[in-house]
Amino acid sequence: MSLSLLAALALSAAPSHPYTVQDQVTLRRLSGSRVSPDGQRIAYVLRTTDLEANRGRTDLWLAHADGTSPRQLTSHPDGDNQPVWAPDGKSLFFLSTRGGSSQVWRLPLDGGEPAQVTKLPLDVGAFALSPDGTHLAVALSVFPSCDTLECTPQRLEAQEKSKASGRVYDSLFIRHWDTWKDGRRSHLFTLPVGGGTPVDVMKGMDADSPTKPFGGPEEFTFTPDGQGLVFTARDVGKQEAWSTDLDLFLAPVDGKTPPRKLTPTNRATDTQPSFSPDGKTLAYLAMARPGYEADRLRVILRAWPSGPERVLTEKWDRSAEGLAWSADGKTLFTSAYSQGQHPAFAIDVASGQVRTLVAQGHAADVQPLAGGRILYTFDTLQAPADLFSAGLDGADPRPLTRVNQEALATIRFGESEPFTFAGWNGEPVYGYLTKPVDFDPKKKYPVAFLIHGGPQGSYSNHFHYRWNPQTYAGHGYAVVSIDFHGSVGYGQAFTDSIRDDWGGKPLEDLKKGLAAALAKYPFLHAGRVCALGASYGGYMINWIAGNWQDAFQCLVNHDGILDTRMGYFDTEELWFPEWEHGKTPWENPKAFAKHNPIEHVAKWKTPMLVIQGGLDFRVVETQAIGTFTALQRKGIPSRFLYFPDENHWVVKPGNSVLWHDTVLGWMDHWTKPGAAKP
Repeated sequence: MSLSLLAALALSAAPSHPYTVQDQVTLRRLSGSRVSPDGQRIAYVLRTTDLEANRGRTDLWLAHADGTSPRQLTSHPDGDNQPVWAPDGKSLFFLSTRGGSSQVWRLPLDGGEPAQVTKLPLDVGAFALSPDGTHLAVALSVFPSCDTLECTPQRLEAQEKSKASGRVYDSLFIRHWDTWKDGRRSHLFTLPVGGGTPVDVMKGMDADSPTKPFGGPEEFTFTPDGQGLVFTARDVGKQEAWSTDLDLFLAPVDGKTPPRKLTPTNRATDTQPSFSPDGKTLAYLAMARPGYEADRLRVILRAWPSGPERVLTEKWDRSAEGLAWSADGKTLFTSAYSQGQHPAFAIDVASGQVRTLVAQGHAADVQPLAGGRILYTFDTLQAPADLFSAGLDGADPRPLTRVNQEALATIRFGESEPFTFAGWNGEPVYGYLTKPVDFDPKKKYPVAFLIHGGPQGSYSNHFHYRWNPQTYAGHGYAVVSIDFHGSVGYGQAFTDSIRDDWGGKPLEDLKKGLAAALAKYPFLHAGRVCALGASYGGYMINWIAGNWQDAFQCLVNHDGILDTRMGYFDTEELWFPEWEHGKTPWENPKAFAKHNPIEHVAKWKTPMLVIQGGLDFRVVETQAIGTFTALQRKGIPSRFLYFPDENHWVVKPGNSVLWHDTVLGWMDHWTKPGAAKP
């Protein structure tokens, strides 16, 4: 009997258990896949969890395009990520924090140890490699007024030694996402791979590239001749906190002339530049409406360098995420949310016709492989992400990796299925039902009613590492989630429809969605339902507490707004509330008052668990403290869970376990008779 067969038999005989939060924090997470220049190999990143260090650790892996011979390339205790292929395919460049600083390293694939490429006095945040492999573009956080790289660490050291800790601000942002601003900007520098003096191609610009807080290497690229850098930045002066005007800029790699704006006429977002294989066309993503972060991202094609532009996907009512060219330049690959799924698509460059390649599940990072196939990462509500390939027509999908094979063999999941119902104005609305693990149709089950954030988000067929329905299904709950009006993937009009109507259409959809689920699935216990939400979902929990009081036995509110008016004044990205509520609170006070949860506190009576991150500058901690204060003053059963070291999300493994243990204990107490008091 072969060793592989013995291993398979051992796995099949291993005892299994329902999915738990411990599984969630320890499953390996795949990301960052990159196909080699010849399309024959795939480099990717695997994240494992170091429970003792209370953090994730990332390493580089390599596999053939058919999935065979996967091997781990790096195993350093510090993080290795962002693999980039050398043009000849013989080595990989990557970022590593080994040595105490994030720098670019190079790993020969025919044997040998990684060698450090950059030895800069500042951390490299992201990087790109020129088409001929001779130059790097690196993102470094610097003071724009500094003339040398050494100036920035010297200035920081002087600030540390100062006996005064105060900072003076003359404009917003003063803080963003989870970080207080100190005057530094992420600037792009170019330098030879072999070493040399880095050149700031954004010299003097009071702007970031990549953009903050979530931009990465997808926001900049070398020109086909290697002589220029096209990058994304928001260079709008003191309007930064209320502007979504991201533009593309072109800068020479020698930095001898200032960057030139390539998209001056569009006052909305332009981002993610990508050149065709022949170098004759620049593709990028663009929104049309200024001030709106959830507008549709269209694909724009520009004849390079200064030819005409055309909108390739004006008739396609979906928002593209990422772009990859086919080898012949005739097709662009992308992915997008669509009706509770996240399919992979192929766009014909000549006609703009869109074909669906992978219809179900969550497909992302679509790239061409050799042999007429595509690569993509793929996950579902029942399975975490792995690499898959398929034909150029989407046929013959094949798994290429099974990074959690052993762990998944011991885990039992709940089955999920989509359902639809007539929501606001009779329009079709989608939802998902996840059955409890070891489901018995003869039993009645308590319900976890999950409300997504955004509000321009989606609870789709996706394996999530923070709000995963399986953590509740594994604990004995049936899970219902609704993609209410405002969600993405159902056309831009559906997304736009809740502007100035946060507590209207979404609440009606949630009410009708829960009623539809209770009618369709008789195993749901209508008298044992707990509603949970974060961000906009947390706002909705507060809104529900005063406007839908009798439906739930308990509520869970994570980072939710209590006072929409004050929420404007204490958040950081002002374009969001200004678009959602139509101008500022002093220009349109009725809009901020219309669906303000704080106006309905007198009607609150449902037990609520309130959760907040101390580093959350999007929805600040005083909103949560105010919520808990109101609950306590009214004598409503309530708890407050506070994480001083987390932002809008909870990401540290130990904190994630505590979050889930606290939430599930709270739910059990109010929905499961005889459960211990939390």
